[in-house]
Amino acid sequence: MTGQKTGLTYADAGVDIDAGNALVERIKPAAKRTNRAGTVAGLGGFGALFDLKAAGYRDPVLVAATDGVGTKLRIAIDTGNVDTIGIDLVAMCVNDLVCQGAEPLFFLDYFATGKLDVDQAARIIEGIAEGCAQSGCALVGGETAEMPGMYHRGDFDLAGFAVGAMERGRDLPRDVAEGDLLLGLASNGVHSNGYSFVRKVVELSGLAWPAPAPFGPGPLGEELLAPTRLYVRPALAAIRAGGVHALAHITGGGLTENLPRVLPQGLGAEIDLAAWDLPPVFRWLAETAGMAEAELLTTFNCGIGMIAVVAPDRVADLRLALEAEGETVTEIGCVTKGQGVAYRGRLL
Repeated sequence: MTGQKTGLTYADAGVDIDAGNALVERIKPAAKRTNRAGTVAGLGGFGALFDLKAAGYRDPVLVAATDGVGTKLRIAIDTGNVDTIGIDLVAMCVNDLVCQGAEPLFFLDYFATGKLDVDQAARIIEGIAEGCAQSGCALVGGETAEMPGMYHRGDFDLAGFAVGAMERGRDLPRDVAEGDLLLGLASNGVHSNGYSFVRKVVELSGLAWPAPAPFGPGPLGEELLAPTRLYVRPALAAIRAGGVHALAHITGGGLTENLPRVLPQGLGAEIDLAAWDLPPVFRWLAETAGMAEAELLTTFNCGIGMIAVVAPDRVADLRLALEAEGETVTEIGCVTKGQGVAYRGRLL
């Protein structure tokens, strides 16, 4: 009697369906704790439902944003510290949404890897859930793609998709005028832009990820993985307080490129660089790389992660509203006639 021939299985090709199912079960509690008004169903369906009426909207306009984390992922992978990279992913999406005046409502993630490591993936997605919880945003679903041959073992990629809403006619920017003041909200470090440059600087420095950071108390890799600050709750509180004309999330392009995106034709801004202290991480990057100040200002957030453009007579009240939400607030300049950003004072 001849032996029964066994055919090739999906697992033989490198895709483990059981591991994927185990991951879904493991992350269900994390996703469940992000539920909010409007959430209809949990994970596992072919799509996710969300009830805008239950969320309190009467005449909503939807706003969508998508982003990734960039090469900051490389540091997370190389150090094995993947627990907060999901917060970065959420922040890069929802911080953009709130600049339109929208409240983030729900979030979906895309996680791709060569070989699914359930523990690694769960830690990443639990970080995503934490970012969602801090933003009042429901994690309603996502996609885990195991793609052997596309990624080296241990490598992964992340993308995120956030959807928010606002009542019709409440979008930002609006009513920006000459003389409006700029309130800068402190960043939490490099956030999630410029990491190809950061990694090059680390290479030039000769330091390894476990080495003591020259600019902070922890190891270099850990300090550079400080997660992007989530500005959603403070920004929404300021919008509700009244007098916010625009919000600018300071990402790639720095202060120089991002602030003009929310200013109407014919208006620019003047920023006083002496109004705040350059955080040590940026000073170290600039000094190690021999970086010019203008380059620094178009590459990094330089310590200001979000700018609120506000009516002059609302500055004191808005500062209080933002500080009550835990923000460090600095008046950094004003809106002027012209275009682009003009700087006075020095950072370096």
